[in-house]
Amino acid sequence: MITSIKSPTQISLEEFLALPETQPASEYIDGQIYQKLMGQGEHSTLQIELASAINQIGKPQKLAYALPELRCIFGGGAIVPDIAVLEWSRIPRKANGRIENKFNLAPDWTIEILSPEQSANRVIQKITFCLKHGTKLGWLVDAKDESVMIFQPNQTPEVKYSDEILPVLNVLGDWQLSVADLFSWLVV
Repeated sequence: MITSIKSPTQISLEEFLALPETQPASEYIDGQIYQKLMGQGEHSTLQIELASAINQIGKPQKLAYALPELRCIFGGGAIVPDIAVLEWSRIPRKANGRIENKFNLAPDWTIEILSPEQSANRVIQKITFCLKHGTKLGWLVDAKDESVMIFQPNQTPEVKYSDEILPVLNVLGDWQLSVADLFSWLVV
């Protein structure tokens, strides 16, 4: 979720990264600063359940790892996807094997969950920015109409509904999730 912060002049990525952190997080794309919106019930539920489901499959087998609200710095920008998924071999690590704090790379899979007051075009801009810099898969989850827009490099985006199976990273093998399964998590 993002909203624009009006600034009188554009600043560099380095200047942006030197600014104090905001709550919710701010992002930097094409010289502009955008502040994310605070997640609400449906957004937070989908975010935690989806990240957990991906990690249940990806983490034990060391295939992929899903991280919510992770700052990724690449391509002259700094974004914070609702969920950033990285293939296991691409997770930045310290010499002792612990995960790095800074991620200077595009996620392999970026997932954004649209909020009612959010601009879909701004989120699409963020997903396409990721695709231009090496992201393999993007999802735009819309709880309002229970759909997921799928973004892949060099392909026209497509929208999935109901019992349609959603594409996932190839490293996750035969794991399947339908649109209906995704939105079933909203019933608590």
